[in-house]
Amino acid sequence: MFTIDDLADRLGGYLPPGEIQQVKRAFYYAEQAHDGQRRRSGEPYVTHPLAVANILANMHMDHQSLMAAMLHDVIEDTGVSKQALGAQFGEPVAELVDGVSKLTQITFEDKAVAQAENFQKMVLAMSRDIRVIIVKLADRLHNMRTLGALRPDKKRRIARETLEIYARIAGRLGINTIRVELEDLSFQAIHPMRSERIKRAVSNARGHRRSAMREVQATLQKSVDDEGLSGTVVGRQKHLLSIYRKMRDQRKPFVEIMDVFGFRIITDDVASCYRILGVVHNLYKPVPGRFKDYIAIPKANGYQSLHTTLFGARGMPIEVQIRTREMEAMANNGIAAHWLYKAGQTSHPIAEGSHARARAWVKGLLEMQRHAGDSLEFIEHVKNDLFPDDIYVFTPKGDIMELPQGATVIDFAYTVHTDIGNHCIACRIDRHLAPLSTRLESGQTLEIITAPGARPNLAWLNFVTTAKARSAIRHALKHQQHTEAVMLGRRLLNKALAPFNTSLEELEPTVISRAFEQLDVSSEEALLESLGLGNRVAHVVARRLVDVADGHPSEQINEGTHHKPVVISGSEGMVINFARCCHPLPGDSIIGHLSMGKGLVVHRSECKNLMDRDDPDKVFALEWSENIDEDFPVVLRIEIESRRGIVAQLAGLVTDADANIERIGIEERDARLATVNLTLAVKGRVHLARIMKRIRNLPNVSKITRMAN
Repeated sequence: MFTIDDLADRLGGYLPPGEIQQVKRAFYYAEQAHDGQRRRSGEPYVTHPLAVANILANMHMDHQSLMAAMLHDVIEDTGVSKQALGAQFGEPVAELVDGVSKLTQITFEDKAVAQAENFQKMVLAMSRDIRVIIVKLADRLHNMRTLGALRPDKKRRIARETLEIYARIAGRLGINTIRVELEDLSFQAIHPMRSERIKRAVSNARGHRRSAMREVQATLQKSVDDEGLSGTVVGRQKHLLSIYRKMRDQRKPFVEIMDVFGFRIITDDVASCYRILGVVHNLYKPVPGRFKDYIAIPKANGYQSLHTTLFGARGMPIEVQIRTREMEAMANNGIAAHWLYKAGQTSHPIAEGSHARARAWVKGLLEMQRHAGDSLEFIEHVKNDLFPDDIYVFTPKGDIMELPQGATVIDFAYTVHTDIGNHCIACRIDRHLAPLSTRLESGQTLEIITAPGARPNLAWLNFVTTAKARSAIRHALKHQQHTEAVMLGRRLLNKALAPFNTSLEELEPTVISRAFEQLDVSSEEALLESLGLGNRVAHVVARRLVDVADGHPSEQINEGTHHKPVVISGSEGMVINFARCCHPLPGDSIIGHLSMGKGLVVHRSECKNLMDRDDPDKVFALEWSENIDEDFPVVLRIEIESRRGIVAQLAGLVTDADANIERIGIEERDARLATVNLTLAVKGRVHLARIMKRIRNLPNVSKITRMAN
């Protein structure tokens, strides 16, 4: 059995004696705290924290991480407090242990709120110290290795949870040794028979093709050596879940997947990587379009390597990865390589860069958490963020930005900065103007054009793909709706207070605060938002305010101001909506209907769809502002003689009259007559009349009608 002395011997390779002694002291403390506790397998419980520490030792993690691994279950499973651990081992270790302790029972399948909030705790713990998640990943890896003692249903639940989130976090942080093992162990637990069959098939296939593998490996090694380059060629094995996914997703038979030979060439420096690439391309013909340079443009998790696919002897495909020793360490240990190099008292730019990228990712998660409406929305964003199939684009200054496959211009804008995303109005891709919904491709150069008054559009949510963009757009729209609802609520309340010869601004603060208590609202802003969204009635609130105010009895109503209409301009935003049933235009007689949660809906006075017409608390008079510079939709129904070119003629007339066609539909009535439904954007009633007059003068038009309902 593996003992603390065995671990101490291993740690002697990279930690000083004083730090090893602290790790041993943490072990003896955990052994005493867990005394009498046993695992499901019957082993003493302390074997688990010792095994977790051993996994971290493989990655050369620092002594504080190893101490936290020894103590990670002490707070949760024994009577020891965080304060007691801090006094014994120092505050950093106590914080690590506390962070890991909070990351238990995170289940993602049923998306329960409590479990989602648990994941938020993990993000907060990671933001304070990224080592928390590394210790947790090692803990989860040992638990997966020892699943055997559990019931099958519990095995499957833990395995799905591991596959859903922990394996993906390991991948996002570049810790591929842990990611691969977590994926294969999860696959074995979820699909034991499939896993066993693939494992046997792999074993047989390797036996059959061992001589061919050795031949190709020897040929590659000889070519590298003949050029005087330092490089070691090793065979690369596919793991079980990777094989299974390719068989399932690409619908390929096992034989076809295993026909590909994989090799890795490890060398000393970056220049040698590119020289070796030239050697292998000279030896075997490369497959067009299958070369990827992750050295010049690293993946988001810091992974660097050259990838190429070659046509080998007899057309056999050969996949080759070429990287330096430091890149190999990064590919296996990811962010943990930061501590691997620190342990040797040296720093390395690749490891430092990986650590910086990981911290930037966690910082992005925290920003999403602040913007998310609730924990479930946050989980949705994070899950999207953990599946990056990356493309790489450039800023005008030449900086490389990494985005997921399918990302659009809006995603790019928000990746650069939230403010740029919120205010973007247009984009140039490779110096040509392009729509904001354009899907990006690797190698493009993007320039975002912004305007100070621009705001996010609700339609953007239909095509953005990154979690950051989706979260920021929703946050901005909520803020926008809140601001506009407060402004509308103030106008509605002041209108309701006008009959009592007062306004919100004239009331004493003490009167307002007493009325708020009776109305059960926390602040003036919350009350005004509720009024603007139609969740409260302005007249009821106004009467309560007047009743509370001294010397303003609610009976003293000035009838002259009671029916004074609310003035609207059409630019109020999200809380004033124009009814699609009657399409009101400036110049029309209009009334407003307060709709629960939507705000004010504007109808034409004669609209037949208007509900609660006689309820003065929900329906009231509106009038148009004198200064309106907006376009409004309107639908025209035109009965016309069908002939070639008539649609183009109509479009020309509308354009000449300074209007836009938003939609056009044609219904054939018979061989001679047709009905054209035309949706236009116009300035108002006068503008519409001018357009209708031009259309009516066409010789083929028999009737033109503005649609009311």
